[in-house]
Amino acid sequence: MNCSGVLLPLANTTAEAFRRVPLPSTTGIKRKSFYSTRNSLVVEAVEGQASPDNPAESIARRLILLRHAHSSWENRSLRDHDRPLSKSGQADAVKVSHKLQKLGWIPELILSSDALRTRETLKIMQEQVRGFLEAKVHFISSFYSIAAMDGQTAEHLQQAICKYSKDDILTVMCMGHNRGWEEAASALSGASIELKTCNAALLEATGKSWEEAFSLAGFGGWKLQAVVKPD
Repeated sequence: MNCSGVLLPLANTTAEAFRRVPLPSTTGIKRKSFYSTRNSLVVEAVEGQASPDNPAESIARRLILLRHAHSSWENRSLRDHDRPLSKSGQADAVKVSHKLQKLGWIPELILSSDALRTRETLKIMQEQVRGFLEAKVHFISSFYSIAAMDGQTAEHLQQAICKYSKDDILTVMCMGHNRGWEEAASALSGASIELKTCNAALLEATGKSWEEAFSLAGFGGWKLQAVVKPD
């Protein structure tokens, strides 16, 4: 797949008009819980990453696909784009930020939808864990609309990551919406992944650059390390 392309122009589609679309099960890759993979994740994160100063080594590149926390429907007059988090969503954002910190999955680059609920999710995570505050952040409006378009999110995320990432960035977090986020996680890993609100799929591939990682892994070649959940 080509990583050098410019982000595609997208229609102004409401991203949360979602219907659950069954995703095909893929044999050979099992769903892993946060608890059963916690120790192995920490070990693999340390042992699997080569130094970016040595171009001869294949470097582990980690991708976090995080769906925004639960949003409020209390004010029906608000546009979908402008809905804030609910109280339970705020609490979940706190929990997930600390779980990612304990695993050592702190991004150096964050690419996020510009919808209010994703902004508020990120703000809480930044208040809880300094590493999220130190990451470089880009708000990408197309992340809001692409999530409602069948089968387009994975390639769109690839283009955005390759556009904004440098080779020395090893962990990227993309924040957005369903149904696109769980479709992208499933397409990249080859597993059938469900992402409820404030769930994060942790994916890993290797490459000297993000372009090479996407090229070598392709669709289905990213390793699913865990799905992190608030509870």
